Amino acid sequence: MAPTEPTPITAPTPSTCDPEQGGTRTATQRTLDRVAAFFTLLIERPISLYAAAVLRIGYGLLYLVFLLREFPNRDEIWGPDSPWTPVLARQLFDQTGWASVLTLSDSRAYFELCYAVAVVTSALFMLGWRTRAVSVLFAIVVASFHARAIFMTDGGDNLILLMAVYLVFTACGRRWSLDARRARLRSAAGPEGRLPLTAGGEFRCQLRDARLSVVTVLHNCGMFVIAAQVCFLYGSAGLYKVQGGTWGNGTALHYALNLQLFQPWPALSEMVDDHQVLIAAACYLTVLLQVAFPFVLFGRLKYPVLVMLLTMHVGIAVLLGLPLFSAAMIVADAVFLPDRFYRSLGLLCRRAVQRTGASGRGASPRSEAGLLPAQPRPVG
Repeated sequence: MAPTEPTPITAPTPSTCDPEQGGTRTATQRTLDRVAAFFTLLIERPISLYAAAVLRIGYGLLYLVFLLREFPNRDEIWGPDSPWTPVLARQLFDQTGWASVLTLSDSRAYFELCYAVAVVTSALFMLGWRTRAVSVLFAIVVASFHARAIFMTDGGDNLILLMAVYLVFTACGRRWSLDARRARLRSAAGPEGRLPLTAGGEFRCQLRDARLSVVTVLHNCGMFVIAAQVCFLYGSAGLYKVQGGTWGNGTALHYALNLQLFQPWPALSEMVDDHQVLIAAACYLTVLLQVAFPFVLFGRLKYPVLVMLLTMHVGIAVLLGLPLFSAAMIVADAVFLPDRFYRSLGLLCRRAVQRTGASGRGASPRSEAGLLPAQPRPVG
């Protein structure tokens, strides 16, 4: 450490006396600066608010569609007359530690009420209404339905369950939600809710600032955990594939395409399976993308990687008949897109809507081209 008093000119500095010591000090200082910058980012402002909103909308919509799609089969999967009876489910809970609100009663009316609550909760979570409280209820709903029929789903709900729990800690209702709209209207109405400058008002301001700081830290930690979860998922899947011989010789997708259980369109699977070279290339590319995914998240290289992963998941949904799993993974990948991407996307959507509205109102071609301003139509 540098002395507190001025050092005489004749005394050598650490860098001139010992270059190695000076270099170590510089590297240590850089490390400390990076750690300080990380903690500043963690507590200064919430990050990836648009990505969190996309996750909320995506998983809320996905689970809503899932419940509506399985509505005719709800009794066979989760109901009291299911082959996996509530008694068997409670016996499994004693071993696994799971719990479900669906097993609190074997009544038919109770099950139908729980199903209706689940549908409404998914819709409200997607819309972002009272998101802080509804996100907790949504996590309970997903966990309860997942635990009730853990052997009767395709595995995509595992990721949805994890993301539902993580999103409880995020501020996923700050953007593209009914909560955000209500906050804009409240701010536009004027400073009516401003606290008076008294001792009590100052104390409440301090409490509000402390609450915002805690919310910011929880949100940023939640987003980091979500990103780490997706990285771990891809990395572990890629490393697991490397150990298999079928992925090494490029025949894994051939065997997957010939499984009758995963053939929604057998003719399409047979047509794709005829291209053996492309099948082998897809095997190697899949392993490469999954193993390298955690290392390409910084910089512009992540964009083509995300596009290739999107193509891969669409192929899994179409060829193997796993739409829930593929959609859950596609939504999870959205966490790696920056907010400026979503802002640009929203701007493009608004411009497209304005152009559509202008053409629907009968604007002249020259005004649409920007040559002349559009003439206002008379009222009435």
